[in-house]
Amino acid sequence: MAESAVSFLLGKLSMLVEKEVKLLKGVRGEIVLIRDEFEHMKAFLERAESLQEDDPELKIWVKQVREVAYDVEDILDEFTLNLATDHGHGFMKCFHKIKSSIHNLKARHHISSKIDDIKSRVHSIGERHQRYNLKPYDGEQSARASSRGTSWHDLREDTFLVQEGELVGIDKPREDLINWLVDGEPGLEVISILGMGGSGKTTLAKRVYDDCQVKAYFQSHAWISVSQTYNIESILRDIIARLQGEIQQPVPQGLESMSIASLKQKVKDFLQQKRYVIVLDDVWNLEALDGIKSAMPNSSFCSRIIITARMADVATVSSNPSKVYTRMPLSPEESWSLFCKKAFRGKPCPPHLEHLSLQILRKCEGLPLAIVAIGGLLFAKDGQEWAMINRSLAAELESDDRMQIFRKILSLSYNDLHYNLKSCFLYLGVFPEDHEIECSRLIRLWIAEGFVEKREGMTQEEVAERYLKELINRSLVQIAERVSGGRLRRCRVHDLMRESILSKLRDENFVSFASEQRKELNERVRRLSVESTNNNALNQLILPRLRSLLIFEVGESSSSDGQFVPSGSKLLRVLDLGGSSLHNFPRQILDLFHLKYLSLRGTNVSIIPRSIGKLQNLETLDLKQTLVSELPVEITKLTKLQHLVVYSYTGVNDLGFVTGFSAPQGIGALASLQKLTCVKAGRGRSKNTMQELGELSQLTRLGVMGLETNDAKELCLSLEKMTNLRTLSVTAASESEVIDLDFLSSPPLILRTLNIQGCLKELPHWVPLLNNLVKMSLSQSRLKSSPLIALQNLPNLVELGLVSAFDGETLAFGDGGFPKLKKLHFEDLENLSFVLMNGQAMPCLESLSIVGCRHLDWQSLLVVIRSLASLKDLEFFGMPEEFALAFYPQSSSGMREGIVQECYEEVMERNPEVSFIWQIEDHWEIHDLSIQSYNVIKGRAMSRDEVLPLVS
Repeated sequence: MAESAVSFLLGKLSMLVEKEVKLLKGVRGEIVLIRDEFEHMKAFLERAESLQEDDPELKIWVKQVREVAYDVEDILDEFTLNLATDHGHGFMKCFHKIKSSIHNLKARHHISSKIDDIKSRVHSIGERHQRYNLKPYDGEQSARASSRGTSWHDLREDTFLVQEGELVGIDKPREDLINWLVDGEPGLEVISILGMGGSGKTTLAKRVYDDCQVKAYFQSHAWISVSQTYNIESILRDIIARLQGEIQQPVPQGLESMSIASLKQKVKDFLQQKRYVIVLDDVWNLEALDGIKSAMPNSSFCSRIIITARMADVATVSSNPSKVYTRMPLSPEESWSLFCKKAFRGKPCPPHLEHLSLQILRKCEGLPLAIVAIGGLLFAKDGQEWAMINRSLAAELESDDRMQIFRKILSLSYNDLHYNLKSCFLYLGVFPEDHEIECSRLIRLWIAEGFVEKREGMTQEEVAERYLKELINRSLVQIAERVSGGRLRRCRVHDLMRESILSKLRDENFVSFASEQRKELNERVRRLSVESTNNNALNQLILPRLRSLLIFEVGESSSSDGQFVPSGSKLLRVLDLGGSSLHNFPRQILDLFHLKYLSLRGTNVSIIPRSIGKLQNLETLDLKQTLVSELPVEITKLTKLQHLVVYSYTGVNDLGFVTGFSAPQGIGALASLQKLTCVKAGRGRSKNTMQELGELSQLTRLGVMGLETNDAKELCLSLEKMTNLRTLSVTAASESEVIDLDFLSSPPLILRTLNIQGCLKELPHWVPLLNNLVKMSLSQSRLKSSPLIALQNLPNLVELGLVSAFDGETLAFGDGGFPKLKKLHFEDLENLSFVLMNGQAMPCLESLSIVGCRHLDWQSLLVVIRSLASLKDLEFFGMPEEFALAFYPQSSSGMREGIVQECYEEVMERNPEVSFIWQIEDHWEIHDLSIQSYNVIKGRAMSRDEVLPLVS
């Protein structure tokens, strides 16, 4: 981390020297000397950081280098802040200019004296490294070091290899646990999964929880992460929110202020007459379990709590001994299988590496997380590096502590990272335990922190995305959720991995944490992660060196002016208040000249002040899910702004599902913008907003709302200038408004996602040219001719949704059409009667859902279904009774004959996990074909509220 701090500082020093900044005579020369000294030390730092764990003196030297680098950065930021004074207008401008000149002269004298002190410290530290006899890497080693962790081979496939496929030794325990869940006695039972950290408890529990049989059998479901630092009130609120969310209902009013007794009663009332399954992941003590269990009703219904635990007493005391599953280490065969999937990407082990592989694998002792970590580390390394890693692990054989082995493996993986990746990896520790991290947010935070290098021909976002993929490839980060085309949406860090990260964070003063239990902090804190405290406590802190503040949960307080920024923190670069209870824009933010990242996401802020224009270095402004509906014209002064996110979901699934913002006149001045969502179409004082968008040629993502017919041509002309655009969403002003996008003659050819909501006369002629398109949705389009003809030859289309998009009677899939399509959704195609398959199409289709297509002929659909070799999920909603009965596994209506029977047999033979869900009259029925009898639910009638969780 010292290497990262020094590298970041060198960039700032060079920038200061190169710019014509007014410095006192001699100061520029001193800065050059300091820069040269740091460059000399940097050559030794990488080796020093890898050796410091075994050398206390060397560890002190590295720490001193890091701290003096931080101090120099502080001096530079204070100096540039003093130079960036707003002088006002007229007489006051003149007055402030004179006053500022005196002030800045003092500031330059101040920096001069501080630099003298720093120069002495730097020189002393620089001489001290000689006693360690460290040498910089030679050419070969330097080349390896520079590529370490950033070997830019194509990671698109590697990143998503095998999250499911790499699971080994899990099928039999999954089946056993499912049987325990559905075959037990009536009433509430606790089922425990016991095992050490990294043994795969959570993975197993998740596979059970997500199983379609479990989803169908239980009426309510919730997955809750407990962890060591649990809070009963927060857990109960989380349970309520997840149960309500399952049935697409908002959380109850006043949930945050409810007492424990009220929260427990809410849970009991909700679950009283239901079969439910609740997973409590990572329970550390019986008190936590008892506090949660006391909120669960124990009725005659068959309900279950699944817990994962590391402590034997928690598992055995809470469950019937016969319902405790102990997660054992993997067998040698299972270990070998998992190791090969990670180290060789599923290919056979090369003969010359077999002996070393077995030696290394033996030291992992069957611990899945250790195997995955070491496999990710060894991937693409040569035999010499394998031998070196094996020797390093050999020293740990004297210990019987498996966790010591894991820590050593993690240390090797960490030291093998390029310094940029080390910072990015440690930064994951700022997020709370078990937190699913939004990848786009993480990437923007990394950039704002200065961790992401600039590479020729790539945006910083693209570089950061590769960083993330590299960390996933090395199994240091887990994928939590992906979107169509394999892109990352959310990621997470395993608990054991996070524990190791936290130990490094403490050692290196990288991040500090504030909570109700820990409010006193050292004034040298540079990054602060806040969980479970209030803004009064934050306001009492004095943190002059603070660079980043991220708030994840802050309760209400008596303060009404939103004092969430600690006193003296004028050097902040990152401010994320998304977990706060803000109602007003905090005025002290306006003094944060260095601020690059500002998020007020999810707060109740409704007005952005005109003084926002003072934040000249702002790159990200995130106002998603706030009450902001327009921005002041001063926002156009923020010429460095790259991400402007202003929209909210209304919960109403129509053209008003998302609300955006009215752009001020001059929005085109924000030439650095890469993401703009969601801007309302409309005219300013003189210029059409859609016309101004043409000046934003760097956009990669654009969302436009409220588009009227007269705006379409201007939008199209602007889109032609956006050659970097990857995601486009266009929504009409109303259902009657016709969108004509045929004015676009040269579309952005790298477009990956296209969403159009509104009436179309015909599909735009340029859509078939989008060879990179991965996801497309058409809503309320009311097309007269089939869009499939134009779409079926798109070579990379993975997901297609048609919602009230076609008014015709027949949709035909041509031979060879949709070669990569995996997900297809038809909804409210009111006139659709026939679906036809001409030859073979959609060879990769896994999910087919049909909603509200009430005139669709079931026999024509059966022919299509029979040809879908990769089908895994088939769902019907809002279909007529005769349609549902045709697919009913035990139908006695006489309709299930011939072709229907053959369809069942073929589908079952190809894929045993196909499930059918449909609505008959006023109830829903669910059937899971993974059970040979075809009748696991036996036609059980369900209410709409019961079935919604299964299809959300």
